[in-house]
Amino acid sequence: VMRLATDEFIRRFLIHVLPDGFHRIRHYGLLASAGHKANIARIRKLLGAQTPSQHDAPNAEVTPLTLREPCPVCGGPMRIVEIFRRGQQPRCRAPPRKDAA
Repeated sequence: VMRLATDEFIRRFLIHVLPDGFHRIRHYGLLASAGHKANIARIRKLLGAQTPSQHDAPNAEVTPLTLREPCPVCGGPMRIVEIFRRGQQPRCRAPPRKDAA
């Protein structure tokens, strides 16, 4: 048993917490190694499941999400291009262009 001051406990606890936008890279189980495709194929074989093929995918068009508010410049619907969390860097850092709307 160890007694710690509150701020020392929080400091030690936060050492183990990842910041937003970071992902743990240690995985366990069937998907852990570079051979996870072979593991999944073996599982499908043992279960008697069929392997999904690329051409079986539905051919539906992807409709982009839209915001309720219209564009303040042209009045058209604004599309959601990217969603990111606070502190996370966006993939595209370019400023919006007027001709993109």
